[in-house]
Amino acid sequence: MLAQPLIPLNDLGAGHYLGFAGGLFENGSNVPPADHAAAGASVASLVQPLDPGGNPSPSGKIVMLSIGMSNTTQEFCSRESLGPCDSWSFVGQASADPAVNHSTLLIVNGAAGGQAADAWDAPTEKNYDRIRTQNLVRAGATEAQIQVAWVKVANRAPTVSLPSEAADAYRLVAQLGDIVRALKVRYPNLRLVYLSSRIYAGYATSNLNPEPYAYESGFAVKWLVEAQTRQMRSGGVDPRAGDLNYNSGVAPFVTWGPYLWANGESPRSDGLIWLRSDLASDGTHPSTSGRTKVASLLLDFFKTEPTSKGWFLAGSSDKPGRRRAVGRPE
Repeated sequence: MLAQPLIPLNDLGAGHYLGFAGGLFENGSNVPPADHAAAGASVASLVQPLDPGGNPSPSGKIVMLSIGMSNTTQEFCSRESLGPCDSWSFVGQASADPAVNHSTLLIVNGAAGGQAADAWDAPTEKNYDRIRTQNLVRAGATEAQIQVAWVKVANRAPTVSLPSEAADAYRLVAQLGDIVRALKVRYPNLRLVYLSSRIYAGYATSNLNPEPYAYESGFAVKWLVEAQTRQMRSGGVDPRAGDLNYNSGVAPFVTWGPYLWANGESPRSDGLIWLRSDLASDGTHPSTSGRTKVASLLLDFFKTEPTSKGWFLAGSSDKPGRRRAVGRPE
């Protein structure tokens, strides 16, 4: 019997995959519900330049950090987390874009190769010390200045798919909940976390993270965002995701970043496709064209997303002659 076709979540809409509703947000919608959107706008309005001690300062910085694995660092900056960012990466493209805030925004790559979800799910994980002592020091920033994060994580070699109760997608929901809480512990001024799931893995030649697991990781992100929305609406804590209350300081506000999955060469409704040439020889990691594709999606997202435009785009505070912040070495 043929497996159910994999339809991008943003195209699945009110349809279902193995009984699970599509859409990036609740009720099959790709638009956040009004209460979650309003909360996001309120939280985003608090983002402002901070000095190294975390105090508001016109001469301070708004630090945006990436968290994740090899794919994440390749798309966000480069193969090496401490090296200069490639021109086609997100940081490289943002650095060259005059529409981006180049005065107070400082983008730091914290993702690194081999760092799967279980390497980020507690504030005591070594990755956070690495970011503090290496990446942030090289960027001239502190943990207290981090207010925004892009998180893209997955597990190595998943073996159980939906609808099993032991599915990796369910495990990933719990890990994502732990990760955003760990981030809040390490970065007390963190306000906004944008989550993305994996790119297409239908060309994979290994069991590192093939389909349908890459596709199903999108449900993990969707369910975490829904868990926070429901908790803030009614007070109930999701048993898998855990406490996500951003008003109590337990977690930051979480929402979707760009949704990156499309079913290979079958065009998504917005035209996104994944060619074999967009993936490296293992069919799992993006090639240069694949990294460029994700970087462009990231840049477009942050330039247009209501909760990011206020701090990501150049404005009255981005005056000529100020030292450029975006794209400094990590």
